[in-house]
Amino acid sequence: MRTYHKAYVYLTCGSRLLVFSQPDQPEVGLQVPGGTLDPGESHLIGAKREFQEETGLDLDIAFHHLADQEHVYHQAPGMLPGLHKRRHFHAVIDRIPVEEWEHYEMTPSAGGPPIRFRLFWLDLNSEDAHNPDSFFEGFAAPLDELRARVEGTRP
Repeated sequence: MRTYHKAYVYLTCGSRLLVFSQPDQPEVGLQVPGGTLDPGESHLIGAKREFQEETGLDLDIAFHHLADQEHVYHQAPGMLPGLHKRRHFHAVIDRIPVEEWEHYEMTPSAGGPPIRFRLFWLDLNSEDAHNPDSFFEGFAAPLDELRARVEGTRP
């Protein structure tokens, strides 16, 4: 089984989390920006690069380790089959630059045409944020830890 190293960014502003959906594939569920590391690229550099590629935002902020996760994909649409070793980062901004926007992932790691993303802010205390089924393949797993950080009960 092939192994892919991935990095993702959970960007928050207060209790709101930046997420995206894929309007052309609504069954995929919510995700956070991130993706496959380039050969020799660190998780941190990859997280920053993928975040900018998937959101269009170029933020000069600190990224802090949030969680690690391993997930196996066999036949998921648009996903490379194999073991995905994910490193999740948390970053914080003071104000939301825009409420909602669309952006295209121009170089999907599984190949194919550009993917349209609809980015928006989700309240971490909302019903959708508490429903793991709202998220794609394990992206909800770090949300309890993230809520604790945002609420100030964990560093």
